[in-house]
Amino acid sequence: MLQSLRIKNLALIDDLTWEPGAGLNILSGETGAGKSILIDAFNLLLGERAEKSLVRDGAEECAVEGRLAGAGFLNPLLEENGLELCQDGELFLKRSFGVARGGRQFVNGSPAPLAVLKKIGDALADLHGPHDHQSLLSNASQLRALDAYAALAARRREVAALFRDWQRLRAEAEELNNTPAGDLRRQVEFLDQQIGEIRDAKLTVSEEEQLERDYRVGSHSRRILELAGGIEKLLGDGEGDALSLLAAAQKQFAEWQRLDPDCAALAEQNAAAAAQVRDLAREARARAEATELDAERLHQIEERLNLVQSLQRKHGATVSAVLARLAELEQQRAGLANRAERMRELTRLIAGAERALTVAAGALSQERRNAAPVLAKEISQQLRELGFQQAGLTIQLTQTATVSADGFDLVEFCFAPNLGETAKPLKAIASSGEMARVMLAVKSVLAGADTIPVLIFDEVDANIGGETALAVGRRLRALARKHQVLCITHLPQVAAAGHHHFAVQKTAAKGRTITRLAALAGAARLEELARMFGDRGATAQALAGALLKQFA
Repeated sequence: MLQSLRIKNLALIDDLTWEPGAGLNILSGETGAGKSILIDAFNLLLGERAEKSLVRDGAEECAVEGRLAGAGFLNPLLEENGLELCQDGELFLKRSFGVARGGRQFVNGSPAPLAVLKKIGDALADLHGPHDHQSLLSNASQLRALDAYAALAARRREVAALFRDWQRLRAEAEELNNTPAGDLRRQVEFLDQQIGEIRDAKLTVSEEEQLERDYRVGSHSRRILELAGGIEKLLGDGEGDALSLLAAAQKQFAEWQRLDPDCAALAEQNAAAAAQVRDLAREARARAEATELDAERLHQIEERLNLVQSLQRKHGATVSAVLARLAELEQQRAGLANRAERMRELTRLIAGAERALTVAAGALSQERRNAAPVLAKEISQQLRELGFQQAGLTIQLTQTATVSADGFDLVEFCFAPNLGETAKPLKAIASSGEMARVMLAVKSVLAGADTIPVLIFDEVDANIGGETALAVGRRLRALARKHQVLCITHLPQVAAAGHHHFAVQKTAAKGRTITRLAALAGAARLEELARMFGDRGATAQALAGALLKQFA
């Protein structure tokens, strides 16, 4: 959800902050007041093209900043592109460009390419009206919409997985077929060389740690012997050593025991301590002598350690990884050595994968064909409620000669605004008002499956009035249960449906024209609705009040 939009030096706007709320947000105002500038600003944050002519006269650059909540679903896309992730689901977008320099884009404070900003925009918002950012105009999006309506996500994933398996097997077969005998021989020789150097090393998983330990101890054996000699003197082979002191203590205990037999336990503890010290001195000497390596043995350990580390640099970070790589290389070698056998196996596997893919894609096509007329009927019903009494929408499915990850089908949403006219693809609709209402009808039916959080409708009320305008308002308000909806309108019947109403006004200050934005409530909103009726008097305000009660 768009929480705030700040605009600086864009067209008639010097510095403006808009804070739309959840639900349906209405923008109204006189023609030319600057309502579409707000949409253009949001469009810039969605990655659309920036025109330098949009920079306000007298300014060096313009900037647009947007803060959106509930955008945590974009974190995988942000992470993939090395951008800061959304904290607590909040996304911050900024874009600026100047008369004399190019543009800059930032996502959560991180610089971002315009193409990435466009991807983010595609996931965040749909603009319907005289804009190009309309996801349902592409055949791929229409196919996804049909699948979402028919709850075919699992079936679609199954087809996509089978298609990937089929493609992988075909790619392997093609590579084998296209590999000349000489190249094949060189590949085998190269694999043999890599396999041989790993096999000859006879690696074991635990040996690297042991080698490093033995090398470290062996290379410091002289110092270890010196330390052991010092310890031995301190314990029992030097002047004032521990054993001598304990022996002297033992004599004192013996005399004490003659005077007090109960101190025999203390004498025994002292004797035991002396025995432990003798054992400690002996074990320290033995351990030190065991660590002493001759130069040849130390050289062997160093060479072995170098070999292990060299193989790790080439094949894997650990001995386990090197051994896993050996298994992979052996498998590749076996595959190349048994080329003919592998080709026969691949032919069999490809045929099986193709059969499974054809069956699954055929089942997906059938479910789409079952769902398409039902979806078309629901959309046509919505269109009639939106003023297209004789209009109809059909969904055409064409089966392709070859299968893809989407199956066999191409889909086209076609619209006929009048009775007797040939239905044409949505992208061929010329009238922006017709387009906006068709999109409103489609979105109304697909609202439950549509994941795009922000919907923007511009000129949705073109060439309508009366009950149709009320129907458009109700439809927008219903959409706003699951989406944030931003709507520019000239009709009070549509404006009254809004949860939030903002008036765009053009004023003059210091010899310049400036666009301002005001949040409306109470009497101010009644006055604006009355203005939209064309009369600010009591009668128009009474009509406005009656309209608001319908949506209370």
